[in-house]
Amino acid sequence: MANIKDYDDLDKKIVELLCTSSQGSFRQIAKQLNIHPTTLIQRVKALESKGVINGYRAKINYLNLGFEYMGMVHIYAEDVLNVQGRIKDIPQVMAVYDVTGDSDCIAMISCLDREEFSETVKRINAVEGVKKTNTSVILNVIKDPSDFIPMLNGRD
Repeated sequence: MANIKDYDDLDKKIVELLCTSSQGSFRQIAKQLNIHPTTLIQRVKALESKGVINGYRAKINYLNLGFEYMGMVHIYAEDVLNVQGRIKDIPQVMAVYDVTGDSDCIAMISCLDREEFSETVKRINAVEGVKKTNTSVILNVIKDPSDFIPMLNGRD
């Protein structure tokens, strides 16, 4: 696994800038960084090939789309890998986290209404190998994971 020290200041600035907004053209971003667009393209391609940059997509506000019921489902399982593999394929599951602590994994779910939310939790409970779940309803999103911008410069 790579270490933050494996990347120079320019790579770190590119990552920080792309975390803030990846909508600009290479020419615009290169101008902000005071480098040639070809240099930026080469650096971005290198970061992509190393798996640092894994794609580009719009940041969606799911509440504004009508997904009013979101939750974190703590899952206690016998065959954790099998359970995780099955749960990740449920359409309402936004993320599955392999964790330490009381539960074996946590699924973040997003549903349009209370009925769909209830059905999704029951569907997770019905997965073979799930012993029990403990669900927390998300009341408000204070900071979304997509808002995370790593502090790369200043850490060495």
